[in-house]
Parts: sequence; structure tokens; C-alpha cells
Amino acid sequence: MENILDYSFLKLGIDGNDGIEHPIVMTEALCNPTYSRKTMSELLFEAYNAPSVTYGLDSLFSYHYNGGTTGLVLSSSHTTTHLIPVMNGKGILNMATRLNWGCSQAVEFLTKLLALKYPGFPKTYPQQMESLVQEHCYVSQDYKAEMAGYLEMGSLDERDRAIQFPFVEIIKEQKSEEELARIAERRKESGRRLQEQAAKMRLEKLKKKEEELAYYQHLLEKGKTETKKNFSRQLENEGFKDEVQLEKRIKELEKSIRRSRNKDLGIEEEEEEEVPTFPLLDTPDDQLDEDGLKQKRAQRLLKANYEARQRLRAEKEKERERLRLEAEKEEEKRTNDLEGWIAEKRGMRDGLVAKLKEREQRKNQLSDRKSLASLNRMKAIAHLASDEPTRKRRRGNDEDTFGADDDDWAIYRDIATVNEDEEEEDEEMQTELKNLEAQLLRYDPEFTEDSLQGAGSDWSKSLIHAFLRGCHPFDPENQAEAHQMHLNVERIRVPEVIFEPSMAGVDQAGIVEITSELLLNRITEKQQRESIYRDIFLTGGYTLFKGFEERMRTTLVSVLPFEAEFGVRTAKDPLLDAWKGAALWTKSNIGEAAWKGAAITKAEYSEKGADYIKEHNLGNVMG
Repeated sequence: MENILDYSFLKLGIDGNDGIEHPIVMTEALCNPTYSRKTMSELLFEAYNAPSVTYGLDSLFSYHYNGGTTGLVLSSSHTTTHLIPVMNGKGILNMATRLNWGCSQAVEFLTKLLALKYPGFPKTYPQQMESLVQEHCYVSQDYKAEMAGYLEMGSLDERDRAIQFPFVEIIKEQKSEEELARIAERRKESGRRLQEQAAKMRLEKLKKKEEELAYYQHLLEKGKTETKKNFSRQLENEGFKDEVQLEKRIKELEKSIRRSRNKDLGIEEEEEEEVPTFPLLDTPDDQLDEDGLKQKRAQRLLKANYEARQRLRAEKEKERERLRLEAEKEEEKRTNDLEGWIAEKRGMRDGLVAKLKEREQRKNQLSDRKSLASLNRMKAIAHLASDEPTRKRRRGNDEDTFGADDDDWAIYRDIATVNEDEEEEDEEMQTELKNLEAQLLRYDPEFTEDSLQGAGSDWSKSLIHAFLRGCHPFDPENQAEAHQMHLNVERIRVPEVIFEPSMAGVDQAGIVEITSELLLNRITEKQQRESIYRDIFLTGGYTLFKGFEERMRTTLVSVLPFEAEFGVRTAKDPLLDAWKGAALWTKSNIGEAAWKGAAITKAEYSEKGADYIKEHNLGNVMG
């Protein structure tokens, strides 16, 4: 406190080396503790050698400056809000009420709201938040009604405030046309080098395959003159089981070499599947040795695989033909009866949408332990758990018959939540739905983008987007938008706390309830109460919010007696009228005498101690 006083006296141009020669009038808190006043008196008299000190309440000084004598003073300042009844210029402090909410708490509340709204936002400072509260917040005249429609897109543009915070913009280097041309040329050159390297590698691979083909062909020709035993040993050394495998490898190499040469020449070769032969299948087993029997079994498996592939190919070709005929039939129907075709497609789409919603609802119900579907699942599990377990050793004719009846397996379907079959079915239904919507978009003039199932994800219809980003699209890559905060509902939510303190976790009544309690219950004399009705005086920085006085006037109508005459007014300068009122009190003819009578001189301080205080109408008078 001493540092603050030093700074204040220096700014006032007072040299305090030899003490302060001017009397001091200082404001203090309502019901200020004796110890705090005692410490301040010691500081002023001992450290600054002040000739006299007077203490008073800032709210009463402000009321005095604005010409008030009888009324209710509502002072909402930096840390607290006080309501003080005043009669004939004297505060009735035993009826004063305090609400633990002021401008500093409002700034802190907005800071927490925005930190919750934008958790990844860079650090903000209290001065910035205080500026946002002062410049953008206002008191709503009907909070619930305005909040209900605050985020509607039609009016959000007028209500939303985009606050741009400073950031360092990363500017991408702009290249000249010459540099871009050089870069393009380097890319082309690099592409040419890669093509040359690829061609060189293909040529090396081709030569290697040709050498390998020539070697295997020579080995095959050599086998015609070798004994069967020597030829089998050579095949094993080369990694082949038999001559058939060697011939297969030679055919593969010939085919690969031919394909590579045609590709280099730009010739597109149609692949013709070679029909395999299985000569050993027609040979009786008694005419084959052990190796021949092995080859026969292998050829039997190969033939079965080949026939399976052929059947699958035929089925696919049949399915393609069926789809083609259905497409032609549907095209004919659409051409001849467009309205009927559209109605049929809309019905199919509606059925799919309903089925998808039902499945989604069922999944959500299973995740809710109190839902009927979840309870049925738990009952099925409990039923399984209650069954007698199967004994490890069965004796006599005991037999586990579970599964003999197909209905036994239904229990697993009842207790399953989401399995692979359901997920695949969901994907198929989503694909079918997209195809139907694509056809309707193309041929149905009444079916628009807004009719799509996913239209609900449109940002312009998202309440979360309106809350976080306002009524314009958001580009996360835009650095300016990434450093923006949008104030919308916070503009009325922060000032509303003084009327509904529970919104911020303050366990107290609002100022309207406190006012009605003071005026209707605590002040018992009717004439005195009616006098206070006529002048409800608002002062302090919190009352600077736009609409504060109007809100007090409209809400008091609902709590005061019918047709009661009351008046609500705001201080001329809610911030500085306390200082002006103290200055007026010391200068006016009436006030000067009161001030001199309330001042504590240094001699009185030295004689009567630091606890001594003189009461006056604008100070802490408890009587």
C-alpha cells in the first residue's frame, strides 16, 4: 500500500519527503475491519505525517454528488456489489447487503468460458479479457427468450463478434516465372533420367530372363539324352521337383519375355488364358510309379481348382448379365413412367433411412444400461450364467445336446451388440442409399442437396459451428481465423450473473431478489419504504453495461407492489462520482463543517490511539 500511495502522491505533484501537508479523505470498504483501518491510519500519520484523515464509503459519496438524500444505493464495483438503504443522507448500514460479484469476477468468468470454448487457443491476458467485457457485453432485457434464439443463423451476424488476436503470419515465398520455369525444367529432366534408369533396369531384367530361359531350355533338351535318375538329380539341384515344373517355368519365362518386348514396342497383347492339360488323370494307377502317382494327385487338385475358377467366372458373367438386363429394364421404366420411377425410388430411400435410424437407435439403446434392449441383453446373459455347467467327465449315456436344436444358437444373436455381419450390412445399406440419392438428385427436380441424409452435417445448420465460428465457414488453414474468438452467447451470459448468481456457482440471491427483500420485508415503515422506492440509485463500473438500468426498471415492476411509484437512475459518472462526491463534501458549506467534524487529527491519533474513529453520515456508521 505504501508503494501505491507514493506513486499516487508523485502523480499529484506532492513531494512527500517532509510529509503530506494536506488533509486526506479516503474511501474504505463497507464494514471495514478495525485492524485494516488502524493499519492505514498508522501509515498515513507515521509515514506521511498527514495533518488529518477522514474515512467514508465510495457509494455514499457518489450518491451525495448526485444529489441524493433518501433512496436505495446499488453499488456494483470491482469485487463486490452492495445495496445500502439511505434515509435523510445517512446510510442504514445494519440493513446493507453484499453480493460477492463484481467486474473482476465477470472478467474471470469470461476467461473460463472462453478457455472451455477454445481449449487450444494461445494464451490470453486479463487486460484483454477486461477489454472484451467492457466493449462487447451487455445486459439482456429478457435473458431466457434472447438466449433461446441467439445462435439462429438469420440474426447471428448482427450478434456475433469476431475478436482477432495478434499472430505472426507465415508468408510463403512467391517464386518468379523464371524460377518456376527452371523448377519445371529440372522436374522434366529428373523424370527423363528416371525413365532412362527404368528402361535400363528393364533391359537388364530382360537379358537375365533370356539367359535363364536359354539355360532351362538347354537343361530340358539335355534331359532327353540323360538317364532318368541323373536328370531328376539335376532338376533337384535347380530347385524343381519334376520335369512338369521345369516346363511350367519355361512357359512363364517365354510369356514374360514376350510381354516385355511387346510393351517396349507399344503393342497391347490380349491375354489368352491357356487351358491346362492333365494327362495323368486318364492313366490307370497300375501303370504309374510312385512319382507318377504323386503327380497324378497334384494334377487332380489343379484340375479341381481350375474347374472352381471357371464356375466362379461363369457365375460372375451371369451376374453381370443380370445387372445389365435390370439396368436396361429400369432405364426403360424411367423413360416411360418418370413419376412412378421417382416415387418407387423415394419409397426405397425412405425405407433404407428408416432402417438405418432403427439400427442406430438400437445401438444407442444397448449402450444405455437402463434401456429395454440392454435389459433384455442382460437377462439373456443372466439366463446363460444360471444354467448348469457341462461336466468335464460324462458318465454313462450323459450327452451335451446344446446345438442340436437351431434355436439354441439364437441366444448369441440376442446378446451380441455389434458384430462384423451387422457392420458389413450397414456399409451395404449406406452404399445403396448413396446410389439412390445420386439417382434422385439427377432425375428428381424436387430432390435437392438439402434432402440428402447427410445434410444435417452442413456447417450452416450446425449449432456447434454457430457457437464456435459464427455464421461463416471456417478454414483451419487460415492463420487469421485460427487466432479468432467469437463472442456470442457470452455477451449476455457474463453480465446476467448479477441477476442469477447461480449461473457462475455463487450461492447467493440476485440483486432483484435482494432489492425486493430489503424494500418489502426489512423496511417495515410504509412511509419510509415508499420514500426509498422513489430513488433507486445505480453506481459503480458494473452498472455501465448497456441495458443495466432498463433491466432493473423492468424487473422491479414484477416484484414491487402494484402501481408503486418508483424511480431508477444511474450516476452521472459511475466510475468517478465517488471522488467527485468526496471533493464536494469537503468544499460545500454544509459538507465542510461535517468533514471537519469527522476528520481525525494527528493530535487526536496520538492521544486516543489508532482505533479512534469519528462517525458521519457518509461513512461506516453502525447505529
